[in-house]
Amino acid sequence: MSDLDHAASPALPADIDPLALENQVCFALAVAARSVIAVYKPLLEPMGLTHPQYLVMLALWQRSPLSVKELSGLLQLEPATLSPLLKRLEAAGLVERRRAVRDERALAVMLTEDGRRLRERALEIPPAIVQRLGMDIGELRALHGALTEVIAAARSVPAAGG
Repeated sequence: MSDLDHAASPALPADIDPLALENQVCFALAVAARSVIAVYKPLLEPMGLTHPQYLVMLALWQRSPLSVKELSGLLQLEPATLSPLLKRLEAAGLVERRRAVRDERALAVMLTEDGRRLRERALEIPPAIVQRLGMDIGELRALHGALTEVIAAARSVPAAGG
């Protein structure tokens, strides 16, 4: 039983506490996120990356260059949150930020040669994560699909006061 179950059936049995921590979807998601990111940490540290920096690199390995605005949208991060990540990646020699050719007001983020080479090492991460979690790839894909649905559902909820 979870807080989502409670929304679907308001008449809960008397022995189920709708405010119990272990019944909260938000708690399970928060702990799962921290736990999975902790599994990534020892794999990313030798590459000199934090998990948020790894996400930036994933986006750029998929498509580079990207404007800061495009990168912000892909990663679903505010530009103010993204900017320090990009500065650290640039200081590490993995990315460059330049004024966009088509729009001088926009910053384009592109991989350096070192950033492109790092992709080869990063190819080892997904299978290592699957192995460390000890979950079947089908289970992980189903979980990804369910989480994508949760994200979409949460984004469709009107903002407070709006």
